Amino acid sequence: MGSTGYTCIRRTFCSFNILIWLCGSGFLAIGVWLHFAYPGYATLLPDHAVLSADCMFITVGVISFVIAFFGCCGSWFQSRCFLVIYFTLVVLLFLSEFLLGSLAFVFRGGIGRMLTQELKYGIEKHYNVSDRGGFLTPSVASIWDNLQVDLQCCGVSSYEDWYDISAWPGERWVPQSCCRLQYNSMFSEGSGDELANVDCRKAGNPALLWDKSCGQILQMWFVQRLHIVGTVILVIGFLQ
Repeated sequence: MGSTGYTCIRRTFCSFNILIWLCGSGFLAIGVWLHFAYPGYATLLPDHAVLSADCMFITVGVISFVIAFFGCCGSWFQSRCFLVIYFTLVVLLFLSEFLLGSLAFVFRGGIGRMLTQELKYGIEKHYNVSDRGGFLTPSVASIWDNLQVDLQCCGVSSYEDWYDISAWPGERWVPQSCCRLQYNSMFSEGSGDELANVDCRKAGNPALLWDKSCGQILQMWFVQRLHIVGTVILVIGFLQ
């Protein structure tokens, strides 16, 4: 009877870790998918790319995968060494996940100010018109340009965020992507438009630019993903 009960517990424990292993594989797959499907917005924070949702999912997936491996092998082969490693890792991971998940919720309200500062810093220091990146690794410049055209916005707080950046020091210019669509490609001289031959980037005329800032949109995007990451971390910690 005792042997049967022990075997049942061992198989249940092994099955539970197989479930965790599958969940870890799922999170890893989601992280890889996010990395390739949405490479853009996280690139706008070059100094904090590791905090992006895709990196979080990949990290959680790999850790869960490894821990579940030790749990499965330890229970199936009755290896005391593997089981000690498993329980040690579970305790450490639970404490880390609970702390990180709690911090994600506690500081979600104040994240806007940090994001605004970091986004402006990215514009000032990392926007390089000659670096367009590649399909899988887009540059800060290409991401900002695509973002501003798609969302019809300009700058973090306003178009003045583009003034005097490292790409054009001392100049009060904006990138071409800040220009409204009708001024993005210049009209011909015979169009009759008085702004036909104006260089929108250097004109300093707000009427030619998108009147909406991108900062609030990006803050909402990052905070939503912080909620997701915090929820996922707490759920995994509870299951383990």
